[in-house]
Amino acid sequence: MENKLIDLHVHSTESDGTLTPPEVMQAAKDAGLAAVALTDHDTASGIQKAKPAAAELGVELVPGIELSTEYTLPATKEGKEIHIVGLYINPEDPALTKMTAEFRACRENRNEKIVEALQREGFDITMEALIAENPDSVITRANIARFLFHHGYIKSISEAFEKYIGDGCPCYVERFKVTPMEAVALIKQAGGVAVLAHPMLYHMDADSLQRMIDDLKEPGLDGIEALYSTYTADEEAFVLRLAEKNRLLISGGSDFHGTTKPSIRLGSGKGNLRIPYSVLEALKMRAAQL
Repeated sequence: MENKLIDLHVHSTESDGTLTPPEVMQAAKDAGLAAVALTDHDTASGIQKAKPAAAELGVELVPGIELSTEYTLPATKEGKEIHIVGLYINPEDPALTKMTAEFRACRENRNEKIVEALQREGFDITMEALIAENPDSVITRANIARFLFHHGYIKSISEAFEKYIGDGCPCYVERFKVTPMEAVALIKQAGGVAVLAHPMLYHMDADSLQRMIDDLKEPGLDGIEALYSTYTADEEAFVLRLAEKNRLLISGGSDFHGTTKPSIRLGSGKGNLRIPYSVLEALKMRAAQL
């Protein structure tokens, strides 16, 4: 297995990806991956849907989730969105199921408010139309952006986030969040391995990042995403040093979303990502110890 490659950060239509869970498994097979973790945002609903395809295709499926959280920076009291990936979770854990149900309810309410705000901006968009065009998907801001683009209201999907529905924009609506420490504890309770996702994307200084890691280690942080699509060589080396310093396991993934992020390919990211199976073996050993 040493020469086999894996991807431990992948999204489907159960959150904001564009491939269904079975299609993700087929894409993993086509990419020559030995294993893939389905880590949809704030839901584990795709795991059961992916299992039959994974078994038929001979792709090792790692049950996962990516929880959206907010961390308050001690120095500035600024809220920073932080993502925690859970691997080898029990998708039917009662506490996890309850929390993700709350996320879904809040997301649906948020979608309605975003659509209402867009209507006030003059866009011809309704929840009914969104659902009709995304019948097998969980509606997220990505679906809303694609709707605006496909109907010719904007020139690019990125324009939707930059002008209308991104953070601080006129149609942005806050969402329900937990702290990253609560997310780590929830993942651990669900039998999973907790991983800090893409730390370089938070643009935190080294001291603030280390302080957050210290906070996350208290409820049991297990690993850190050291291999990621957008990292430079220097960033990857920095995160690997962080992992060693904090005695954290390393994880890695492309953050594949399908056509939502067209430059990111499953397994290989922007082309140079290579995550060896040995990374998964270490995480699997940790999960077995929980």
